[in-house]
Amino acid sequence: MPPERCTSTVCSNASGRGTPTVYCSTMSNAEPPPLYEHPYPSAELAADHPFIGYRPERLDDATMQTRAETFHAGMEKRRSVRMFAADAVPRSLIESAIATASTAPSGAHKQPWTFVATDDPKLKADIRAAAEEEERTNYLDNRMNAEWQEALAPLGTDHHKEFLTVAPWLVVLFEQRYEVRSNGEQRKNYYVKESCGIAAGMFIAALHHMGLATLTHTPSPMAFLTKALGRPANERPFVLFPVGHPLPGTLVPDIKRKPLDQVAVFM
Repeated sequence: MPPERCTSTVCSNASGRGTPTVYCSTMSNAEPPPLYEHPYPSAELAADHPFIGYRPERLDDATMQTRAETFHAGMEKRRSVRMFAADAVPRSLIESAIATASTAPSGAHKQPWTFVATDDPKLKADIRAAAEEEERTNYLDNRMNAEWQEALAPLGTDHHKEFLTVAPWLVVLFEQRYEVRSNGEQRKNYYVKESCGIAAGMFIAALHHMGLATLTHTPSPMAFLTKALGRPANERPFVLFPVGHPLPGTLVPDIKRKPLDQVAVFM
């Protein structure tokens, strides 16, 4: 009895068009069933929208373990810095970090973020003045409740934000609450905060990997950043990053991170 014609574009026996499947239909009945009953993308989806092959290098377990441990060891050294050197940082490094952050996954691939970077001394001074005004209210006028201030006490933070003018770069991540198309039409963005949070983490990792330091600064409220940086109504400040080299001799709080068994559950 002749074998059935294969309809899978993955198999060398394939003929005709369609989307790649996870097994070849010429398999005998003794072969295990396919992994997926509904492979992605469907033939209909692939016919209507472009898809490309994803073929990352498959590494052996030992190599992956080594890479995982090396990356973790590097990230374990990352710390938030409040004392920056005034040394210049090339714009190309900031661009690279933003480009890396923009590889983050996002809801419906809308990429609902804008990174606004400045090294302009006057603009940085204006941002610092506005941030310190808000933080003065937070710390000195009790806008932050007692529990919040107690949590911050070991870090020793206060309303003085000199790093905003000393750090060579300030980068503000704005979340795009909705999309505004070239014709003025507004379209909804999805999972905006989740998407921006992932992008922010990748931005931090990129900076640390290249040897720079930063701090996640979130003065509350942050609306002054929208005005200072001339951003449109659909954008809202998400986080402010001062970026630069740590000042030699910088001290950071002697804090410990939670061990794996306190942050992970395997079932």
